[in-house]
Amino acid sequence: MIGEPGNWNPEKRVMNTFFLAAYLAFKETWRNRGRFLLVSMVIALIALLVLFIAALGEGLGNGNREYISRLDAQLIVFLDKSDYIISASRLDQNSLREIRRLDGVESAGPISASNTAILLLPSTKVQKVSLVGVDPNQPGCPPVLEGRVFRSGNARETVIDRNVALRTGIKVGDIITIRSAQGTKDKFYSLKVVGLAAGQSFFFQPSIFVSPNTWEQVRPKGEAELNNTVAAINVIAVKMQNPAQLEAMKQLLTSQVTNIQVADIPTTINNVPGYSAQQGTVQTQAVFTLLIGVLVIGGFFQIQILQKVPQIGVMKAIGSTNAMVGLASVLQIILVTVIGVAIGGGLTYVFSLFFPPTIPLVFNGQASAFAVLVLLAIGPLGGLVSVFYAVGIEPLKALKLS
Repeated sequence: MIGEPGNWNPEKRVMNTFFLAAYLAFKETWRNRGRFLLVSMVIALIALLVLFIAALGEGLGNGNREYISRLDAQLIVFLDKSDYIISASRLDQNSLREIRRLDGVESAGPISASNTAILLLPSTKVQKVSLVGVDPNQPGCPPVLEGRVFRSGNARETVIDRNVALRTGIKVGDIITIRSAQGTKDKFYSLKVVGLAAGQSFFFQPSIFVSPNTWEQVRPKGEAELNNTVAAINVIAVKMQNPAQLEAMKQLLTSQVTNIQVADIPTTINNVPGYSAQQGTVQTQAVFTLLIGVLVIGGFFQIQILQKVPQIGVMKAIGSTNAMVGLASVLQIILVTVIGVAIGGGLTYVFSLFFPPTIPLVFNGQASAFAVLVLLAIGPLGGLVSVFYAVGIEPLKALKLS
């Protein structure tokens, strides 16, 4: 035993202390399993809330950035003074030609964006989508998972993203009808689905992709735009020969092409209207949820320690060390927290199976793993006060002998 004379092996003492503390923690938790299970369920609900907030933040962020983040390009060219906002930028074909001629530019593709609605015939329902005009096989055109890329020119063909397929059941080979406001009248256009791309949400909506000419023909227009024949360009995606020379290419573009401003992909995403504010709001909710978890766990274990002050006093009076008492408290907190987080993770998985694809929940592996690690950390963090209190208990005072 530890207390026997001559037995001063430090490693053995540490191991004995650990195993005894683990035994005490487990034994007490099992004896009062109803009480501790209740706390674990509270932690599970907090875990459920945190994981869903993380998934909601990722889903909302994806709805804004998914298409932009997957561009096969390093730089985005905007109209000067458009504040890096895609919808506020308008470029012309001359700018596109000048950019393509620059040294160091591998390829450049125009991106034109608008909104439209797919008629889900024979019902009266519609699926609102982002209508994106891009040159086939140029930066901005998404890689096709199934089927082929649409033809250039006036071909009435489209590539849809997976989000459209999941929400509507449309598949490659189908003919879709879109509704487009032309002046003061609604017109209807038929497009053949020739390809399926990965998720490409743009401005919170699933996307369909067409050639620039087709985009100009079928996009919603005001009265003044009805006679337009050349597609307006919102931004130009630039793929570089050497992606490492990002700053040098920015300077070259702004010096050689007039009336433009250039941004990299992260800057473009952060300037999507509402993106930063939205992510800040979601992250604030997650932080406050974690703070509530710290207070709840801390309050419970503080009460738990206060209720067993006499027992801790007896343990110390018969030779238990502060290290063993403190370690037993920490292990107990960790055990209860792990059980709660495990239950919360399981509930999150089960509930996620029943959410429709229209709800923007995305369970990112890294984000979820980080949330779980933070949840596991808040247990010991919340219980620190009770651990310090347990260690500081004086045996005589606890037993009311002094």
